[in-house]
Amino acid sequence: MTDSQIIIEKFNSKALEGNPLGDPAVRRVGVYLPPDYVEGERYPVVYLLTAYAARGLKLLKDDLWTENIQERLDRLITSGAVRPLIAVLPDASTRLGGSQYLNSPATGNYEDHILELTGYIDDQYPTLAASSQRAVLGHSSGGYGALRLAMRRPEVFGLTAAHSADMQFEMVYRPDFPKFLRYYDRFGVDGLRKLIADPGEMLRQGTSFYALAVTAMSSCYSPNPNSELGFDFPFDLYTGEILPGIWQQWLENDLIHMVKEYTENLRSLKLIFFDCGTRDEENLLYGARIFDRRLEELGIAHHYEEFDWGHRDIEFRYDVSLKAISNAFGG
Repeated sequence: MTDSQIIIEKFNSKALEGNPLGDPAVRRVGVYLPPDYVEGERYPVVYLLTAYAARGLKLLKDDLWTENIQERLDRLITSGAVRPLIAVLPDASTRLGGSQYLNSPATGNYEDHILELTGYIDDQYPTLAASSQRAVLGHSSGGYGALRLAMRRPEVFGLTAAHSADMQFEMVYRPDFPKFLRYYDRFGVDGLRKLIADPGEMLRQGTSFYALAVTAMSSCYSPNPNSELGFDFPFDLYTGEILPGIWQQWLENDLIHMVKEYTENLRSLKLIFFDCGTRDEENLLYGARIFDRRLEELGIAHHYEEFDWGHRDIEFRYDVSLKAISNAFGG
C-alpha cells in the first residue's frame, strides 16, 4: 500500500484580487490524495472549511493524542469506512479572522473564491467533477459556510455536512455585543482602528477576542461602502441598542431564515447532515434544532444528530460526517 499525500497548492484567486482589506489573493491550499492513489482513476472530493480565525492547513496540525485530518482520513479509508477520496483544505481567512465564506464588499468575494477553487481542483486533479460527487463540510463558521454554499449553489456542491454551524444569530452573536461595547467604551474609535489595522498585535496586548469577532462578523453581514470603516455595526456604539435596519441585514444571512428562500435548492441536495453538541458554549444547539425543525416542516430530507460535548475539540465528529458523505457518494 502506498501512503497518502498532502500537496500544498499556491492558488492565485482572481476572485480575491484587490479585496478591500488588502488580504493576499494567493492562498495556500492543502490537497489530500488517498492511500494507493492512482493517476487516471477519478475520485469524489470533499472541501473542508475551517472555523473562524483558522486556515485550512490548520487541519494538518501535529498534536499529541489527536489525529490530524490526514491521519483520520487514512484510518477511515484503509479500514473501508470511507471510500477513497480527495480532500481540499481552502484558506478563506481575512485580516479580521474570517470571511464566513460569503461575498462582502467590506472583505472580498469569498463565496466566489471557493467556487473558483473547485474549478481549479477539477482541472488539476482526477476528480469526479459533478455536484453529486462534490461535498462541502465544515465546523462552526466553516459549518455555516458549508450549509450556505450548498444551499446557494447546489449545482456545485451536491452534499453538505456541518458541525456546530453558526445559526440563530439572536443567540450566537448577540451575547457577544456587550463584550465589544466594553472594548469600545475603553478604547474608542482609535482603539477600533488599531484593532482593524493589526488584530494580531491587539490580541497579544490583551484585546478581547470577541471584540475582534464582532468586528469581523459586521464586515461580513452588514457591509456599507459609504461607511468610514466599510461596514456598520448592528447596534448603537454608545447605548448598545440594536439598530433594526442593520440587524435585519444580519438576519437575512442567518441559515434559519434562509431556508424559505432556498427551499428547492435544499430539496435537491443529495445529503444534508448536521449536528451540534448539547453543551455547546456558543448556544448553537438551539439554532440547530430550529434548522432541523424547519427542514422537517418542509419535508426536506436531512439527518440531524446531537452529541454530549461542547463547541471545541470535536474532531472526532468528522468520523461521523465523512462516513455519511462517503455513503451518499455511493459506489
